[in-house]
Amino acid sequence: MGIKVSGVRDCINRLNTIVGDVQARKSVRAIQSALLIGGVRAALYTPIDTSTLLNSQYCEMFVNGNRLMGRVGYSANYAVYVHDPNYPMKFRRATAQKEFLYKGFEDEKATIDQAVHREMKL
Repeated sequence: MGIKVSGVRDCINRLNTIVGDVQARKSVRAIQSALLIGGVRAALYTPIDTSTLLNSQYCEMFVNGNRLMGRVGYSANYAVYVHDPNYPMKFRRATAQKEFLYKGFEDEKATIDQAVHREMKL
């Protein structure tokens, strides 16, 4: 005995919309968590003389096609030279290092993986 049910296709479409919305919000939170964790560690490794470099740190997220991407950087003009290992410098701060942005994210790789896993969990 067959029973006709109306509205099944509409229900499936609405469910897909809700799931897509939840996944989009979770992925944004996961990327934001990763950027914050790596940015904090990079700030620890950033050389400080007048704090201009440290205060110029920025964090942004953008969509490239169907890919969500994030970026942490420094807007001070001289940040490239301070970060580059080919320009030798002596730093006053004990925790300051060359390639501070790269090393900040490398050192926090396990923590970032845990944060992304936690955010994407259902």
